[in-house]
Amino acid sequence: MSDISLRIDIKEENRQMFQRCIRKLLESTFILREKDEKLYPFVSRESNRQDISEYLRMIGFDVMVEEKSGVCMLIPSEEDADTVGLKRANVVTFSTLQYHLLLVLWEVYLENVGYNEGNYVSKGDLIDKIKSYDVQVTRTELAAAFRLFKKYSLINFSEGEEGEEMKIQLYPSLQFGWNLPQFQTVAREYLKKGKSETDSPGESDTSEDLEEEEE
Repeated sequence: MSDISLRIDIKEENRQMFQRCIRKLLESTFILREKDEKLYPFVSRESNRQDISEYLRMIGFDVMVEEKSGVCMLIPSEEDADTVGLKRANVVTFSTLQYHLLLVLWEVYLENVGYNEGNYVSKGDLIDKIKSYDVQVTRTELAAAFRLFKKYSLINFSEGEEGEEMKIQLYPSLQFGWNLPQFQTVAREYLKKGKSETDSPGESDTSEDLEEEEE
């Protein structure tokens, strides 16, 4: 790792926004154009992005802006990619079940792109989609996954809403929430399961799990 010298000069009027962007990235990984109306324009401006990047590289991170999808994200610094103790810092390891759910959410996101302003799905429709993919999940597991995904700005929903009509907003950050090796493992499981079901189709317990929990 090369020596890093911190040379940034934040104007007084920008100091609070700079601090908020840093804290938001460290807390939830993503800053989104359609969610963070003040933070995203600030961090996506080239001069501000350079200052934020310079600061983050002191602790082994960097910032990347994907302008097409409107996603700003915290990433490991290339300079520290092989540094022991920093490589997996601030990286959340989802369970296999949560990766299955992420796959379903991403599929729903792609199906809904371009139809309306924002990308929404009702909880009921999402549960139906989960059943169609034969993902076996209880209500408790689903609620825990939703809370985790919301924390990291992958989805959003109102805590006060309940039931099948609850609206869930899907964010483009879903496409960046993957650990590639685990994604490949989950994808192989899907392919293997699809092949075995073709050979000997059987009844899924997923529908019963979710319906019993909903009752």
